[in-house]
Amino acid sequence: MDHTTLELLVEEIALIQQGRADELPKPLPFRNFVAQTRLGVSLEEHEAFFKEQLGGVEEPTAPFGLLDVRGDGSDIEEVRVPLAAELAQQVRQQAQRHGVSTASLFHLAWALVLSKTTGRDDVVFGTVLFGRMQGIEGAERALGMFINTLPVRIKVGAQGADKCLRQTHNALSELMHHEHASLGLAQRCSGLPGGTPLFTSLLNYRYSAPQQEGSTVHTWEGMEVLSGQERTNYPITMSVDDLGSGFQLVGQVSRIISAQRLCDYLSTAIAGIVENLQAFPQQPISEISLLRTDEQLLLSGWGEKNTQQYSDTSPVHHLIERQAEATPEAIALVFEDQSLSYAELNARANRLAHYLIGLGVKPETRVGIAVERSVEMVVGLLAILKAGAAYVPLDPDYPSDRLAYMAKDSGIELLLTQQYLRESLPVAASLSVIALDQLDVTHHASTNPEVELHGEHLAYVIYTSGSTGRPKGAANRHYALTNRLQWMQNAYGLTVDDVVLQKTPFSFDVSVWEFFWPL
Repeated sequence: MDHTTLELLVEEIALIQQGRADELPKPLPFRNFVAQTRLGVSLEEHEAFFKEQLGGVEEPTAPFGLLDVRGDGSDIEEVRVPLAAELAQQVRQQAQRHGVSTASLFHLAWALVLSKTTGRDDVVFGTVLFGRMQGIEGAERALGMFINTLPVRIKVGAQGADKCLRQTHNALSELMHHEHASLGLAQRCSGLPGGTPLFTSLLNYRYSAPQQEGSTVHTWEGMEVLSGQERTNYPITMSVDDLGSGFQLVGQVSRIISAQRLCDYLSTAIAGIVENLQAFPQQPISEISLLRTDEQLLLSGWGEKNTQQYSDTSPVHHLIERQAEATPEAIALVFEDQSLSYAELNARANRLAHYLIGLGVKPETRVGIAVERSVEMVVGLLAILKAGAAYVPLDPDYPSDRLAYMAKDSGIELLLTQQYLRESLPVAASLSVIALDQLDVTHHASTNPEVELHGEHLAYVIYTSGSTGRPKGAANRHYALTNRLQWMQNAYGLTVDDVVLQKTPFSFDVSVWEFFWPL
């Protein structure tokens, strides 16, 4: 049953306890409301609405990376936080001033919390709908499960608080017309693959005005509430109790995040939006900070304590060139029964780099490389860096549609591969493809290329796994790579006697230090 049904049941029980059973209202069959609902908005209308709203959503809104929506509530903690009386009054004033409901303001505030905790300005979350708003006669007195959860999509970011609030109000008004649509239908209308949650947090705005003296509930004197608990399958549920004058936030949140923390964020978001509406309605809502003072101090401390500057900021391939000059005969690379000395590895990479430069490769050029584990893999990566470009690893074992997306999205201008993989790679016909194992570059110079680079030039672009939607490319620059490797050497100190097993697929970021730190 829903909350309204519970209140109605309590009222009817009270009447019976008082001996006033003759005043009980006439029962209303729930099946009547089911029938009226099915005769309302058509399935086609629901689908058209949600496809328009959610069709472009390609990854879930999962604050703090929480993706499990099949929880049993066992790891959930609950806190209740009353909103300050002055702030509650300001919320109602601003809602009235802008001609919107207070629920719209809280929905916008929750969208801001999600934006900050996901790093996105376009968020989706579940909102609990009353289910009795379509004008069906008697719905306000009917017993049964009327509430429904549906997704609402809200965009924040560079827009001002006033515009965001109006858009949020409009989104909720439109959603109300579809309050009886199923959540499953709405999720199928998104751009997410089946089985991936559209959202992992709920907002439940509920009216819980205190009972007035003389109401039937007050006849239950002598009764004691022993316990009560409500949970959802979501890791984050935030309820806003509208108490008539004040508000109470009820956070039911996974313990690893802290319910108090999210209630604080929501309270801060509300205060920030109210302040913006009062004084800076055009200021981008994204500029509102939700961090508590202790969190700001913690971040500041981390930044001050962990700043490390290294005197040598040369690109990593320059460091490898120095090593090749210092120890040319030392073994640099071993693969099965093949081995290359530093001089051999450097010369092979140089010849390939000069060949790439002749094709027009230069700093900021993105060069794809789709090869299996081999000597060619390491030579290819090093050559791309020596040519000044950024390498984009494309794992041949990935599904074809993912490879095609990554190749297009990354903007690679050239693809290095192996002959036996060439036909299986889903690349555009216009893309130049070079088979490293068929390429003869012996006539090219073996000297180190002289390409001017600075620390902010791209070194590589590695894509995420796409487990939460489409893969996203993370672009990393030379200064960051050099800084990372020099820190590792200072912290763990490889020597000439150490050998490192390169075990990680080159499409994962861990592989980067496995390739270049030992060299």
